Order: sequence, then structure tokens, then C-alpha cells
Amino acid sequence: MTPGNNGASTPEDDDPFGYLYEDGQASGATPPRSGGYGYPGPSAPHQPGVPRTSYNQVRTVGERQYGQVPQQAPYGQQPQQYGQQQYGQPTAQYAAPETYGGAPHRPGPPADGGGGRGSRGPNTKGLLIGAVAVVAAVVIGIGVALATNGDGKKDDGAGKPTGGASQGTSQQPSTPPSNSASAPAAELPKQDAATLKLGGGTVLAKDVKGAQGTDGAYVNGFNQIGASLTWQADLPSSGSYYLYVRFAIPAKDANATLTVNGKPNSQPIGLKNFRGSTDPNLENNWQYTWAPVTLKQGSNTIKLSCEQGNQCDAVFDWVEISKTKKSY
Repeated sequence: MTPGNNGASTPEDDDPFGYLYEDGQASGATPPRSGGYGYPGPSAPHQPGVPRTSYNQVRTVGERQYGQVPQQAPYGQQPQQYGQQQYGQPTAQYAAPETYGGAPHRPGPPADGGGGRGSRGPNTKGLLIGAVAVVAAVVIGIGVALATNGDGKKDDGAGKPTGGASQGTSQQPSTPPSNSASAPAAELPKQDAATLKLGGGTVLAKDVKGAQGTDGAYVNGFNQIGASLTWQADLPSSGSYYLYVRFAIPAKDANATLTVNGKPNSQPIGLKNFRGSTDPNLENNWQYTWAPVTLKQGSNTIKLSCEQGNQCDAVFDWVEISKTKKSY
């Protein structure tokens, strides 16, 4: 209560909201008509000692009914005021959203994607993209491994249709490595004189020591016109070579005619006393000589003969072809 206002005249009116309850209504409580607690009144200026008028429309408990669409006032008429409101037909200010015929409002998911309050949740979309990328990389790696042979070379037959021409650029076969650097050089011929074709009275002998032929055999009887030794030598390629001959003389110079492939050689082969020996014993006079020759690839006929004008007192141990000069 406020000064100057002693309250209601009856106890049931002492509770300004008594009319809202069933027992209060049974006791005779009625809503005030000229304003007061719990009911709208005139918007008069506030006066001292007079309670302020409430602007909240209060209804009796159980009086409001939901689900009814508010009635539109006819054109030209004023809508009912708060004091004239018929309960059961709520106005737009007090009607629930579903009373307008629309679908009930349902709250959507949180804007932060399910994360904590005021924070962003995990980026599930990014995680999904990353997982897909990892799976794709694994699949590609397996495909490459299946399309590869055990030796690391690409399987040319993988992925190509059978029964038709292959499409795209085919892989060219690799060039085999050259064997010229790793393969040993072709051996040039060397042969015992005792195995050559003998002619004109030449014979085999073994009585002079120091011969290097098989069983110490060598060629003797060359000291006569028409004596000869003929050699069939096979060469890997044509070119200039050196013909080496191991011989022995009785401490005096000798010479012989050299024929290559039926033609006299440009330079005769010398059988000189290169050691300068004075001992006529053949055993102490084994030595070497050479002559430049031009040979062809394949078989070559090389002939040593004692012709008119030659000094042929010599015996022969072996013959050899060399590409370079040698020192024995």
C-alpha cells in the first residue's frame, strides 16, 4: 500500500490478482474496470497516491486458447482494443507463430559446425578431402607397381589392347652396348715354321738346340734355289702389319725373297747377323727380323723363298704377324 490508500474494502479484493484464480472468483473477486493492478486502465498521467497502471494484458488461467487464427477487422473498422479483446481469438501481438498456418519453426544446427561455444569445430570437409587424396595416391602407387616388371623396366604389354595395333608412342629398344671396349682385341696369327707348307727341298729338323717350336722342331734345307715356306694367315681386318721371323745363321748375313698374295713385297726380308756373332754354331745365333707388309682382311698367302741372287744359308723357327713393332 502507499500513503493515502488503505486498500480494498473487502478481503477478497485485497489481492489485486484474486480474480485470476478460481477460488478468488468464487469469493466474488472481479477484475477492476477503471484500471489497477493486473488490468489495463486509461493512460492518464500518474498522480501521487494512485497505483501505476500495468500495461501487460493479464488473462485468467486457462482462458487463452492457441491454434486459432486472429480475425481480420472489416475494412474501415478499428480493431478491438485491449479492453475489448475476446478471449479465444488472440491478436497478432499474442498469437503463437504456428497460429498463422506456417510450419513450426525448428532451430537449425549451430552456425559454428558443432564446435564448442564461441569456437569453430573441426574442418571435416578438409579432412575428407585429405583422406581421398591419400587413398588416390596409394591406388596410383599400386598401379605403377603392377605395371612394372621385376627388373624395374616398364611392362610394354600392360594396358595395351590385344589383337590390334598399339596406340601412342612406343618405347624404342635400347642400343646394345658396344663390345669393342670390353672385348679383347682379335689375336693376330703366329705359327711354327715346321707346320707351314714346305717346298723346294726344305725339311724338318730337331738337331739344333734353342728352337721354340713344338718338340724343338724347325725348318732346314733352305740353302738352295727354289726352297720355300708358304703360310696361309687369316687377318681380322686389312691394313699395314709387320711380319716377324725367328731364324738362325752361321754368323754371316743372309736374305730371302718375300711374296705377299702372289706379289713380291716392296721390301725383302733381311736375315743379317744382327748380333755380330763370330761363332758359326747355329745354336748360338738364334735372332729375329721383320719386314713391313700390307695384308687384306681374311686369308693371306705369305711366302718365303730362296730365289736367284739370294743368300739363303738359314734355318727358321716360327713366323708371326704384329700390328706394332716388338722387341724380343
